[in-house]
Amino acid sequence: MREESLLVKDLGEHGLLERLQRFCPSGVVGDDGAILATDPDKSLVVTTDVLVDGVHFSDRTTTAFDVGWRATAANLSDLAAMGATPLGITIGLSLPGEKTVNWVEEVYQGMAACLQLYQTPLVGGDICRSTVASLAITALGEVSSPRAIRRSIATPGDAIVVTGLHGLSRGGLELLLNPHLGTNLTTMERDQLIKAHQRPKPRLDVLPYLAKIPEEIAIAGMDSSDGLADAVRQICHCSGVGAEIDYSSLAMFSGLIKLVGQKAAGDWVLHGGEDFELVLCLTSEYANNLVRELGKNTSIIGKITKKPEIQITNLDGFMDSKILNLNKGFQHF
Repeated sequence: MREESLLVKDLGEHGLLERLQRFCPSGVVGDDGAILATDPDKSLVVTTDVLVDGVHFSDRTTTAFDVGWRATAANLSDLAAMGATPLGITIGLSLPGEKTVNWVEEVYQGMAACLQLYQTPLVGGDICRSTVASLAITALGEVSSPRAIRRSIATPGDAIVVTGLHGLSRGGLELLLNPHLGTNLTTMERDQLIKAHQRPKPRLDVLPYLAKIPEEIAIAGMDSSDGLADAVRQICHCSGVGAEIDYSSLAMFSGLIKLVGQKAAGDWVLHGGEDFELVLCLTSEYANNLVRELGKNTSIIGKITKKPEIQITNLDGFMDSKILNLNKGFQHF
């Protein structure tokens, strides 16, 4: 039987596990659990994400390699959103027996490629039979307790910082679903939009810059996986505050504007989702320092307010409402 046509059911559970254990460091897997040493002065951060075929990915928009990459990036992004450095991940893989082994191995190759960028090991997991393919990843990280980022500690007067561009993943998805669109885009613009959707990068690179900020300076925040507007909403809700967003400060990728126009691009920037940037709230002084240090595409987009509502200023006719519509972010139900 040709290797690329070998099916999961042909190998069986143990045969498949033997193949997949090659992606883990030797000596870590084989028992009922992985043992990971942690620093006694730090806290363990654990996060789990489930990705399901037909909901989070499909053959129309993602290769098996991209499925593995995106699933891993989503979980590492959750660690970054907590200020945590990754220690390792485990994966629960559910598969129909008719899936090819080649597809499964390409998923793991995508995970491994993403993990390698952040020196993070795959330390175990489980597989089971299912009618639909799904990946349930648990990521483990550690953070100094005073430096942990939380959604509930934003304070009126804090500046709101975003670490990069938004709306690109949504634009990339549109191009993948409708390849005939975007004929006015350059090859570089098209590639940047598609890559943003298929192979996002969690912003773990921001953590060393946050480590320079004194621990007594609270940092509230989360990632923007469900949309920039949703991130601001959740931070405000958890902190019992409101926000004011300056629409003119929202950086928009030129290729996105060329693809759908200024107004739709603005809507995708706020509500597109799956950009995996960080949305951080901290004092104005340190927010400005952070923007200077991180540089390109990092910006202050507004401030936290006492009044529990989210207003948008400087619309210039690009939106119909000055009060942020908080129901546009992605929700499963």
